[in-house]
Amino acid sequence: MMLSDQALDALLKRLHLANTRRAWRDLTRRAEQEDWTYRDFLTLLVSEEIAHRQQTRLGRLLRRARFPFFKTIDDFNFTYQSTVRLSLLGSALASEFVTDGRCLILSGKPGRGKTHLAVAIGYRAIQNGFDARFVTAAELIDDLSAAFRSGRLADALATYIHPGVLIVDEVGYLTYGTDAANMLFHVVNDRHRKKRAMIFTTNKAVTTWGRVLHDEDLAHAIVDRILERGRVLTLDGPSLRTKHLGLDDPTSSEALHQPARISGIEGAEFPEPTGYADYQSSRRQIEGTRPLER
Repeated sequence: MMLSDQALDALLKRLHLANTRRAWRDLTRRAEQEDWTYRDFLTLLVSEEIAHRQQTRLGRLLRRARFPFFKTIDDFNFTYQSTVRLSLLGSALASEFVTDGRCLILSGKPGRGKTHLAVAIGYRAIQNGFDARFVTAAELIDDLSAAFRSGRLADALATYIHPGVLIVDEVGYLTYGTDAANMLFHVVNDRHRKKRAMIFTTNKAVTTWGRVLHDEDLAHAIVDRILERGRVLTLDGPSLRTKHLGLDDPTSSEALHQPARISGIEGAEFPEPTGYADYQSSRRQIEGTRPLER
């Protein structure tokens, strides 16, 4: 059976084999030059199509996840951590983390890598075939509060209930409205019932979430549901953004004699609010390296 190139291209288009349509001519020439068997040719053609589809799907899920940056677990430096090791994250990097609806709270001061780890775990979930969604606590609460006022809360909740993994970043970093606990409870409770995985990052102890969310009882209910199938990991060590200044070492000369020194770096690659009251104002001048006037 002889088909013209145009006819074969039309058949591949009907089958939605986009990569095969692009690759088959070059592969055919290689097969003729290198004397491939029909089986070899077919195997490579199908493998190329599958690899292309996987890459396309990965890119689509990454865009949908709305990560603030792209980082993997291999990028994380565990050298400065005494409480968290890669071995402790094994279960969070496995498919069962999503299928079992497990949860994780990454706690610690700013700059310890909480968001990095959360994104890395979310990306691993995508690699394992699931979808993920990243959102800050402030964005989630503001979005749901606005949806509630306009009578479309159910539709807005679906955005945060459906993904296989939901990452809620920066719990406790900003001041929330009085309905914060109510909005967050809707998400946590629905995901808990459906056994959907959740990851939270926070700079506050879970015992203080009641003050953060303005409702002790609802905060307790939120934490209770998260930790039923979850755990808390606390990251310690110096801030990865300012460790070269020695600000976390009370005996360092930098900490003792230059508490207001500008770091000189171009700015945090992935900025988040810092916990240093006297350091916050200096970050606005992060472009240069010079001592501040006392």
